[in-house]
Amino acid sequence: MDEAYRKQGIFSWSELMTDDVEAATAYYEKVIGWEVERVDMGDMIYHVLKADGNPVGGIMPKPPESKGVPNHWGTYITVDDVDATLALAEANGGKAIYPPMDVPDVGRMCAIMDNTGAVVSVITYAETA
Repeated sequence: MDEAYRKQGIFSWSELMTDDVEAATAYYEKVIGWEVERVDMGDMIYHVLKADGNPVGGIMPKPPESKGVPNHWGTYITVDDVDATLALAEANGGKAIYPPMDVPDVGRMCAIMDNTGAVVSVITYAETA
């Protein structure tokens, strides 16, 4: 990932959660021209979308607890500290949609709902060698 996307406040990742990963992947390969790399995450296959070989987003199956939630794109904003950002969100009328979690080789993330009901994810990327 380009270092520019690791800076506080940058929109750095987009992700589609869908009921039909294969259909969505085929659609975006044809319509946008993204290359797709399938990555085995253990409990699922994550589809990394690439433009000119550079990762730009992903497609994943909706988790079981998302039953009834429409297929949707989500965005991630890079922050210096996910936990501190969540604390600020809560102090200003927001709340966690899911608590901070660590994803190996990716980073720490959580989704927050702002004081108007809009949801966005925040992420602090893992250090890379």
